[in-house]
Amino acid sequence: MSSKKESKTNVTQNDVAKAAGVTRSMVSYVISGNTERSVAPETRQRILKVIEELGYRPNKAAQALQLGDKAFASKNIGIVLSNESDFLRPFYTEIISGIYSAAHENNYNVKFIRFFNELKNPLLFNDLIHPESIGSVILLANNRAIKDDEDEEIIKKIKSKINKTLCLEWKHEGLTSILFDRQETAKNATEFLIKKGYTDIAYIGQDDERVFGVQHALLRKNLNAVLKDFYLANASDAPSAYEEIVKIAEKGKLPQAIVCGSDEVAIGILHYLNEASIPVPEKVALVSIDNIEMSAFTNPPLTTMNVQKKLMGHKAVEMIIQNQVGQNDDAINITLPSEIVERKSC
Repeated sequence: MSSKKESKTNVTQNDVAKAAGVTRSMVSYVISGNTERSVAPETRQRILKVIEELGYRPNKAAQALQLGDKAFASKNIGIVLSNESDFLRPFYTEIISGIYSAAHENNYNVKFIRFFNELKNPLLFNDLIHPESIGSVILLANNRAIKDDEDEEIIKKIKSKINKTLCLEWKHEGLTSILFDRQETAKNATEFLIKKGYTDIAYIGQDDERVFGVQHALLRKNLNAVLKDFYLANASDAPSAYEEIVKIAEKGKLPQAIVCGSDEVAIGILHYLNEASIPVPEKVALVSIDNIEMSAFTNPPLTTMNVQKKLMGHKAVEMIIQNQVGQNDDAINITLPSEIVERKSC
């Protein structure tokens, strides 16, 4: 004798169609998210209600058999992160949120989120990075994971297996990318401080294009642009920034204003300044980059450059869907603009 739970596992699209009083093809349109044929909102809701009541689950094996493995996998997106710590970083969390929301809106699936070094396992690589498993892969900030030729070989293998391979928040030769202009953003942040009247300006943050952005802004106004003078410390998160600003303060070298490579860096610096009763911005002013949600709730709230993080993720999915992810001569590089969000830290 079959139980009610067991009978639900055998519910078919025909069962749903009969219970909803519609054709099987109508049920198929709703389930697949097909937009070529319009379905009245009330009809769609009725079908979805029946699906819930009957406990209908799509038969993945049957779908793959009907469409072909590659076609079935075409709506699956894989995400490869640089390392485990990225899950703890609000900046990347917002990007991933944008990917997920755009995928959901367009009936695409995020098949997996894995870390770059995991792909060095050939069994895992062959299982995940395969056109019968995913139709596209987003390489999020993988520049921080690439250390040697072996790592470069992983990128080449991904590129050869998955045509729609996209770099997000970094660039790689021969691959489509979406990112923000680090140099221009840091330059604009520095110029904002200069317009506020600050002349003794330093930088604490990541050692990348942001450094040159700060330097360019200082040079334009004939301020001290000697690298060893204005670039005080390399820091990438709050703990490292806190440690570095403590060392700087012990040497008596606190500048009038600091451009922070990220909001997390600014939060670490701000924590020390508050702890040491050094008023912000009266004694030390801060401007940062990212505009993560927390930046509006620090003491004082951070003035920061807004990077369009969710849009970055959304745009990646949009390009995948619209077949705009090319390789080599067809690769496209898109740079999203950033803008200042003025608060109380400078």
